[in-house]
Amino acid sequence: MNEWRVRGSYFEGCNCEAICPCRAVHGRPGGPSTYGECFGALSWNVVTGYADALDLSGLSVVMTLRYFDKVQPSTQWEVMLYIDDRAVPNQRDALADIFLGRAGGTVAQLYGPAIGKVHAVRSARITLEHVAPRKRIGVVGYVTLESEGTASEINDVQCGIPGFDHPGTELSGDGLQATDPLLRFEVRGKRHASFLTDFDYHSDPRA
Repeated sequence: MNEWRVRGSYFEGCNCEAICPCRAVHGRPGGPSTYGECFGALSWNVVTGYADALDLSGLSVVMTLRYFDKVQPSTQWEVMLYIDDRAVPNQRDALADIFLGRAGGTVAQLYGPAIGKVHAVRSARITLEHVAPRKRIGVVGYVTLESEGTASEINDVQCGIPGFDHPGTELSGDGLQATDPLLRFEVRGKRHASFLTDFDYHSDPRA
């Protein structure tokens, strides 16, 4: 893969209290997670995208992760990656390489180096709702995340995963569960952090 670019909307949630301490607010840098163990789900809706001549538009990607920063240095992320089951094999491979940072570019600069163990890459039915008042990530049989209501002013918060140049809005999560045997976690009965913005990743990080 020589040249690629993916752009669209980004939504995530984790077990931290809102506003997630790792995020920057009004340009002030973030810090350690709320509980010393962070787990959550990240989602990307690729509105437009390509890898060389391969069209990636209209496909979705979800990642679940866990790491510990109660130890120093923080552990690397253990992750599961779920690729839209509408993707054909070469699209699936390209998306996995991009979103795991293996294709270099923006992702390798932003969060790729934090990824340690990749448990698996799975093809799955993904349903994302990034627009309606109630935001949602659904990976059938594996992941659910729901959020509704803001926990910050619009575009007051920044996150390193989509890039600090893509400010967004902190939301109030009220349900987070991952049931994959390779990476399980759950938040129930309390509010938790989530975040909405856009993203633009490309093979040339200087672009």
